[in-house]
Amino acid sequence: MRKGILELCVLSIIAEKEAYPSDIIEHLKNSKPKLIVKEGTMYPLLTRLKNSGILTYSWRESEKGQKGPPRKYYTLTEQGREFLEELLETWHDLVATVNATTMFAKKKKTTRKRAVKKE
Repeated sequence: MRKGILELCVLSIIAEKEAYPSDIIEHLKNSKPKLIVKEGTMYPLLTRLKNSGILTYSWRESEKGQKGPPRKYYTLTEQGREFLEELLETWHDLVATVNATTMFAKKKKTTRKRAVKKE
């Protein structure tokens, strides 16, 4: 996946509401088409975004009925919201450019000559 696309998707999910990494992974997996991301990719990405000032997190106890340690829930900082707006603008420009340049492209159909049986 091109660098930045996963960032855009993750930040867009977190912009909706604060999110736990497993919830982000599940959201991506349930998208159409599926976007499969492993924890080994997600956690370093979230750490990098946090260290860049784009994300912050808060600790929460596990939900009722669930055992386990407290969980980190990520939210966008003000800098993160601005960064996401810039990413979205760049993404929409890219999509518009690609759509404009490929709109009239025609797929060439390959035709096979059928073998004619001689009787």
